[in-house]
Order: sequence, then C-alpha cells, then structure tokens
Amino acid sequence: MKLLNTLIGALLISLSAGAFAQWQWIDKDGRKIFSDRGPGPEIPEKSILKRPAGSKLNSIPPSSNAASDADTSASTAAAPTPKDAGVDKNLEAKKKQAEAAEAAKNKAEDERIARAKAENCRLAKQSKTTFDSGVRVSRTNASGEREFLDDAARAAEVQRLQGIISSDCK
Repeated sequence: MKLLNTLIGALLISLSAGAFAQWQWIDKDGRKIFSDRGPGPEIPEKSILKRPAGSKLNSIPPSSNAASDADTSASTAAAPTPKDAGVDKNLEAKKKQAEAAEAAKNKAEDERIARAKAENCRLAKQSKTTFDSGVRVSRTNASGEREFLDDAARAAEVQRLQGIISSDCK
C-alpha cells in the first residue's frame, strides 16, 4: 500500500510540474501578470520577466480550434513573415517623432532668444535716446544714494549701449 501511495504521489508531482512552468510579464497598465500561456505579440520582450524553460520568444497562446492551428502553422511555415520589419517601422516612427520634438524644441529656443534680443534692442535704443538728449542722468548706488553720471561715465554708457544695439538690432 505504501508503494502505491508513493507511486501516486510521484505521478501527481510529475503532472503538477507543468503548473510551475509559468510566464510572468508586465502588461501595458504596469500590472504583473502570471499565466501558464505566453503573452501576446503586443507585449514587448523587455516586459517579460519569466518564461518556462525551453519556450520560444513571445509565444502565442494556443487557440481552442486545433484545425485552425494546423492551418496557421502551415501558412507560417510556407510564408515566413519577418518580425523585424514591424520593429523597424516602430523604431523609425519613434526616431522621426524624437527628431520632430527636438526640432520643435530648437525652434522654440530660437524664438525665445529672438524675443529677448528684440527687447534688449528696444531698451538699448530707448536708453541711448535719453543719453543723446543731453539731460543729466542719475543712478542709485549700492548704498541707496543718488549720483549723477559725469562725462566719462556717460561716454562709457553710450558706448555700451551702442554695442548692444549693434549686436541685438539686426
């Protein structure tokens, strides 16, 4: 009787070994999926966490109709379809999208710089007009006191403003 129980136990353990052949992957929503069947082709290879020993990449789950399986396997054996072509199309689309995003980012940065230069030009022209008018110009120093610019300081400021105008007002 012990021998029979041991044989039945061994048989049950060997039959349940298939249950340990589990797939694990992360679906598109970020959930961890456990199954005895492989994920569909929409699951990328990097999302597959565990696969049974001896299994192929991206196994397609078996369908319920055995006749359609035979037809499918015969058609795939006769006309192999390259999986790399789909990956290349996706890769090319992602590259184009990244290039377009980079171009848009560069264009926005160029527009921002152009607006800043236009504002600098406007302010420099306005200040130069004030200095060219001959009025006395004063500034507030670091201690909060008002001081008037002498001729040398006026000339230096006019020269600085002229440099800004020549660089930003194009």
